Amino acid sequence: MADHQEASITLPSDPASVTAARRYVVDLLAEWGLPAREDMAETVRLIVSELATNAVQHTFGQSPTFTVEIRLERDEQLRVGVTDSHPRWPQRLPAAVQQDNGRGMVIVRSLTAEQGGQVTVTPTAEGGKTVWIVLPWTVPVSS
Repeated sequence: MADHQEASITLPSDPASVTAARRYVVDLLAEWGLPAREDMAETVRLIVSELATNAVQHTFGQSPTFTVEIRLERDEQLRVGVTDSHPRWPQRLPAAVQQDNGRGMVIVRSLTAEQGGQVTVTPTAEGGKTVWIVLPWTVPVSS
């Protein structure tokens, strides 16, 4: 396998794009050797779902698209980023018992930590941001 593989997809900020982003990432990971049934693939699918949902719901129409980037570096590290053009960074919201939303980043941070990874947010040159997750890459050995 190559030292570095990467791919990206840009989608409209529309709720239907969340499904497309999930499908794209799971298919790509399978192509790179991580079967969809593996725990890590499911974790990444859930994380992408949360980040894509945030990019659609919390940009208030100020980001007409969002981009999902996936990078596999030296078969050691998987980086997934979701970029939108809205300047507001994710906020930690208090966990209210009756709260219907606002827990996306809590879920992302928790799932990422369970896999031994980390979450970061970086600004884009255009004034938006990218939320990155970095996970150790482990592909099950085929028997």
